[in-house]
Amino acid sequence: MSSWRMNTTAWDNTTTKAFSVFDGCDSQVEGILFDLTLQCINVAVGIPANILVIAILARNRKDPSTSDIYLGSLAFMDAYFGSMTPISFLNLYHWQSKEVWSALKFSYGVKDTSGPLFLSCICLDRFVAVVFPLAFGRLNGLKQRLALTVLVFGLTFAYSAAKTVGGLPDFEKVFTGEILATFTWMVVCNASILWALKKSSGVGKDEMHPMKRKAFKIVLSILCIIVVNYLPPVALFPFEDYYSPDVFRCYVQPVGFAFLNISSTIQPLVYLSRLEKVPFLPDEWVRKCCPCAAEVKAKTKPGSNGSDQKRA
Repeated sequence: MSSWRMNTTAWDNTTTKAFSVFDGCDSQVEGILFDLTLQCINVAVGIPANILVIAILARNRKDPSTSDIYLGSLAFMDAYFGSMTPISFLNLYHWQSKEVWSALKFSYGVKDTSGPLFLSCICLDRFVAVVFPLAFGRLNGLKQRLALTVLVFGLTFAYSAAKTVGGLPDFEKVFTGEILATFTWMVVCNASILWALKKSSGVGKDEMHPMKRKAFKIVLSILCIIVVNYLPPVALFPFEDYYSPDVFRCYVQPVGFAFLNISSTIQPLVYLSRLEKVPFLPDEWVRKCCPCAAEVKAKTKPGSNGSDQKRA
């Protein structure tokens, strides 16, 4: 999703400029390598974490939460995006193929769109559940969520196909508009959920019902992730005209996208850290990898209902 992968016409007009996998940043590769370095974390940590999330959701399919279809789709898309990172390195320094570049642009389009849209769906689901519980009870079915998932997949593939074809004027502004809209929605949505939970708790947060307090912490953690991963591109991209074209394409965009790309690792780790017990993994591994989460879980009362606490 870095600048070198954004919509380019460099190789569409072969009479004026030779094809370059760096998209004109051949001598200014620092921003691109920074983005790819963070993407390596997605390969080492993000792919296994997302596969584990998918396995857990499949294991719990008989007792699913309302957001599982969105979580599973998001984990699948993030795992697919992470798997393309080694191909990116090979194409940059070995193959330098236009065909591979087109496949990579499609995967970047998938990440551009699927992450913000599926997170927005999760925020919508939780917003309705907390703020409009009666309406949530009437709409608490798979049909509506499946239709929304199909719509997101359709928008994702349409955007990715357009990015792959290239040559569309001001195409990068589509992503800027999308990220601004989804970021605003997610912040407002999660802030409303936090306010509703806080207001319903009475005098202070310490007096909340245990499940509301847990929901409060979950939504707060998601809000922090949204700000960390999405605020950099939201803060930088609308000011494209203030940068020179080379600086924006080779430095500003790769750095902004790097924060968004690492969400492919952060999102599944946050989900796994909220589980009462992580299936398929020994408890010793969990304690070593996430001692803070293990300490919190150790304090959980024996009589608590694990099925209610296992996921958001």
